[in-house]
Amino acid sequence: MEKKTAFGLHRLCVLSILILSAFPYSKGSWTWLGITSLGIPEKMGCANLPLTNKQKDLCKRKPYLLPSIKEGARLGIHECQSQFKNERWNCSTTSERSVFGYELTSGTKESAFIYAVTAAGLVHAVTRSCSAGNMTECSCDTSLQGGGSPSEGWHWGGCSDHIQYGMGFSRKFIDNSVKNISVKGGDALLTMNQHNSEAGRQAIGKMMSTDCRCHGVSGSCAVKTCWKTMSSFERVGRFLKDRYENSIQVLDRSKKKVRRKEKDHRRIPVSKEELIYVNKSPNYCLEDKKLGIAGTRGRECNRTSTGPGGCNLLCCGQGYNTHVVRHVERCECKFVWCCYVRCRRCESITDVHTCK
Repeated sequence: MEKKTAFGLHRLCVLSILILSAFPYSKGSWTWLGITSLGIPEKMGCANLPLTNKQKDLCKRKPYLLPSIKEGARLGIHECQSQFKNERWNCSTTSERSVFGYELTSGTKESAFIYAVTAAGLVHAVTRSCSAGNMTECSCDTSLQGGGSPSEGWHWGGCSDHIQYGMGFSRKFIDNSVKNISVKGGDALLTMNQHNSEAGRQAIGKMMSTDCRCHGVSGSCAVKTCWKTMSSFERVGRFLKDRYENSIQVLDRSKKKVRRKEKDHRRIPVSKEELIYVNKSPNYCLEDKKLGIAGTRGRECNRTSTGPGGCNLLCCGQGYNTHVVRHVERCECKFVWCCYVRCRRCESITDVHTCK
């Protein structure tokens, strides 16, 4: 059985390598690692992954970080789809090496969110690996230890998450990949993507929290030991979604300096924590095979909701179909001595609404 599994994994690796080698790497994305099966990237090796040359070199020098890179991509993709599951654009992915297809080089606010959330995912995954003691060159952040406020009865200790290492690695790894743009307006897109990647990293730092543990007789909490810890990635995702909702359109002529497109606001500086975009979003209501936009036809919606996910908004005013779905399952199970379980057969009928 183990031989068959190993042989099947080997064939899958070979097939993946053949597929990747059939196309130029310039259109690939490191986020492809987030949709691959367990163990595939390690089996393929750094040289055969859809990475830029600098990313491959970094991967070869630090192969122990490959699981964290894969986990960072998975975190980013999952959180993107979770935050947009009820939107017209639902952060859909493909099996292609670009993962997000058209959106990766679209210059839209959706592209801004992708770069931000995946960069944040990489910081989160690498930092978690450091704190867990999985790597020799990084561990907990000890810079705070020894400080605190003895008069207030607390001091820094424990294992603070070392986000500086995670952020540094994310910059080295991702900022090399976003330079690989060969489309019209590439300089502006490069500036935009790097800015949004950094905004994602900054979100990790901004969402850091302080945890404390009490010490003292009978839990009196006479003294507290405190440490810095990252928020759950779900919280980071919600924060970035809010940034997406308030993203700023900038001029597409900018190479390095980011300037707002609105004339009246051009003198207002753009914070490095803001998400920016160059191009307006396309119409996600209708299918566009050329751009890889699926449209909303066939998407399930909530008939009673007036917000995101509601049939009126999600279906773009095109109406919806209603299907009656019957569910049959075992219920009210009881253990009967001896020795079997007796269940009733329960049936429920629900209405499912899908966009026309």
